[in-house]
Amino acid sequence: MIRIFALLIGLFFSGMLLLSFAIGAYTAATETVAETAEHKFHKHAKAVSFAHDGPFGKFDRAQLQRGLKVYKEVCAACHSLNQVAFRNFAEIGYNEDEVKAIAKGWPAETPSVDPETGEASSRPAIAADKIPSPFLNEVAARAANNNALPPDLSLMAKARHNGPAYIYSLLTGYQNQPAALLKKFPDSKTGEGLYYNPYFANLNIAMAPPLNDGQVTFDDGSPNSKAAMAKDVAAFLTWTAEPKMEQRKSAGWAALIFLLIFTGLAFMSYKAIWADKKH
Repeated sequence: MIRIFALLIGLFFSGMLLLSFAIGAYTAATETVAETAEHKFHKHAKAVSFAHDGPFGKFDRAQLQRGLKVYKEVCAACHSLNQVAFRNFAEIGYNEDEVKAIAKGWPAETPSVDPETGEASSRPAIAADKIPSPFLNEVAARAANNNALPPDLSLMAKARHNGPAYIYSLLTGYQNQPAALLKKFPDSKTGEGLYYNPYFANLNIAMAPPLNDGQVTFDDGSPNSKAAMAKDVAAFLTWTAEPKMEQRKSAGWAALIFLLIFTGLAFMSYKAIWADKKH
C-alpha cells in the first residue's frame, strides 16, 4: 500500500513538471516579442584578438604603454581612472623616474586642501596619487558634457560583456544612422548632441567619436590608425580592470598541475593498498 501511494505521488509530481514545461514552451512559442530599434539594429562586439587572450595569454607591455598614451592624450580629457595609481604603471614596464615624470606631466592636477586655511587647491600629481579626475565633481562633469556623465574607465573592461572587444567595437563603430532604421522606426532618429553607434546599448551615445587616424604618435613608430589605437587602449583598460590577470592564470595552472599529481598519487596509493586484498 505504501509503495502504491509513493508511486502515485511520484506520478503526480512528474505530471505537474511536464505540464509546467508544456505551458512554458507554449508561452514561448506564442508570445509576440515587441520589436524595437535596439533589438533589430544593435550589434554584438566585433571579433578581435589580444595577446592576453586564452589560458596562456600574457599582456603585451608595449601595447599597454601605447594604450596608456592613447588614454592620456584622448580619453583622460573626460574619463577618470580612479582605481589606478601612477605607481601602478611600473607593472607595465616603466621605471621609477618614468612613473614620476608621467605623474608630474599629467594633464589634470590632483585636488588638495590647504591644511592651514582649509581652502581647496590643486598640485601636480605624485607617483602615490590615483589618476585624478578631469572634473572637480559630477556637476562639473555633466555641465561640460551636455548633461551626460562620462563613466570611470577603471573597471570598464570587466563591467561589459566581452569587455575588450566591446571597447574596441564601440571606439571603431561610429557610423551614419542606417536609412533602413529610420524607415522602420521613424521615431528613432539620432537626436542633437548624440551619435549613432550600433555597439552601444541604445544605439545613440553622447560621446563624440574620440579617435581619428594619426591622432596619437607613438614613440616606437607603431601603427596609429583608429583601429590600432582602439585596440591598444582596449588592452590597456583590460589591464586596469584586472592587473593581476597573469598571476591568476599562473596560479590556476599550478593548482591544476597539483590536482593532477595528487589524483595520480591517490590512485597509485589505492592500487597499492588494495592490491593483495581479496574481494
